[in-house]
Amino acid sequence: MAAIQILKSSCVFLTTKPKPLLSLSYFSSSSSSSAPSDQTASEPNPLIPSVVSILTQLRSESRWGYLRTLYPDGFNPNDFSQIVLQIKNNPHLALRFFQWTQTKSLCSHNLQSYSTVIHILARSRLKSQAYSLIGDAIREVSEPLQVFETLVKTYRQCGSAPFVFDYLIKACLESKKIDPAIQIVRMLLSRGISPGLSTCNALIRCISQRQGAYAGYEIYREIFGLDGQVLDKNAKRVARASPNVQTFNELMLGFYQDGAVEMVKEIWDQMAESNCCPDVYTFSILMETYCEEEKMSEAEELWEQMRAKSVEPDAVAYNTMIGGFCKVGEIEMAEEFFKQMGLSGIESTSATYEHLIRGYCKIGNIDSAMLLYKDMLRKDFRPESSMVGELIRGLCDESRLSEALDVMRAAMLDYGFCPREKCYEFLIRGLCEQGKLEEALKLQAEMVGKGFKPNSKIYNAFISGYMKEGNKEVAELLRNEMLDTQLCGIAD
Repeated sequence: MAAIQILKSSCVFLTTKPKPLLSLSYFSSSSSSSAPSDQTASEPNPLIPSVVSILTQLRSESRWGYLRTLYPDGFNPNDFSQIVLQIKNNPHLALRFFQWTQTKSLCSHNLQSYSTVIHILARSRLKSQAYSLIGDAIREVSEPLQVFETLVKTYRQCGSAPFVFDYLIKACLESKKIDPAIQIVRMLLSRGISPGLSTCNALIRCISQRQGAYAGYEIYREIFGLDGQVLDKNAKRVARASPNVQTFNELMLGFYQDGAVEMVKEIWDQMAESNCCPDVYTFSILMETYCEEEKMSEAEELWEQMRAKSVEPDAVAYNTMIGGFCKVGEIEMAEEFFKQMGLSGIESTSATYEHLIRGYCKIGNIDSAMLLYKDMLRKDFRPESSMVGELIRGLCDESRLSEALDVMRAAMLDYGFCPREKCYEFLIRGLCEQGKLEEALKLQAEMVGKGFKPNSKIYNAFISGYMKEGNKEVAELLRNEMLDTQLCGIAD
């Protein structure tokens, strides 16, 4: 690829100061020439100084109409690039000129003209505008690797800044073009050019999410040179940047989400070996790992380590511990952390209440669960559907069917709660046990209307209810219907 050839022409380290990045001699028929790519030696085009003069000297209200009158046929991409290069110290004007020619269809912009404007924006640190234009180039003009190649070609003549390639990599990731992003990073690394840490971390995160945590871990080792490989035998070995706490957080989170518990702990150990200090989020990920395994003593030890290192816990850390203790039924410890959270001035979140409500439902303390649920609603938190389902089940287990129905109806009306099959099952069984068959039938009709078919537990609840009423005939009809339904299910 031509981009690789360009990169091989020099080896330069990145700094924040704009400076020439790569030699362009590859694109010239003469090795001593440094003429810009896609340009040929020719007489100066009088159009260029004329347009520059109009852009810089006329007021905004009149310049665009005057340009349209003088140049109704517009500009070719090469002339456009030469014009904006003359006004590169006024990046906002360069961008407005680009957008005007685009809107008025006065230039069929290609990769060269896009790249010139992108470089001008990047060198002036207009990040969002440069990033947006790169995204447009990828969507509307060409593939990421061709955009990269043209950015390399036009880098020197534009006096660009190296983080323009970070913008390109991040734009690739946003557009889900992961493989080109990896290729671009590898081409840069092969010449000792390292993307910024935030870009590297974004790449690791994206790969971990889409290709798995182990794939993210492999690119992490490659980016930071941990395997000792040299990507290009002609390239000098250079010192690379060290991973930061965000890097390790991305790795740990990826392995946690993939269920690779041992690797979460392995990354924690690697972090200690690299003398990188964990932050509160790092501690939270490992504590959550212990909580998932119901190893609360290890989670508590980690909590104490965090406090000993003067790392202040946040809402995520408190919620992690509260959720862990609720999961194992140690509600008193969960309440203690809840109290500490309030005393520390940290606002509880929806997750805080959900953990505690689930915990109280788990141990059968429905009164406390209901008090917390009402407090949660007063604070305008939107309850999570599965938690509402657990609360309804807890109320049904206590034969508090009226309250359970009220909770379900209010959640449906206020929060768009969609009851699951189990919610209907608990309510219908409870109503049948209390002899409220008419209410149970209405609820069963609603259930069927939502696409749920009655199962054997619901049939048996109705059969038992009608038998208690002495209505053996209806009970027998339901029993036969249940058997026919089961037989049809087997046949299907």
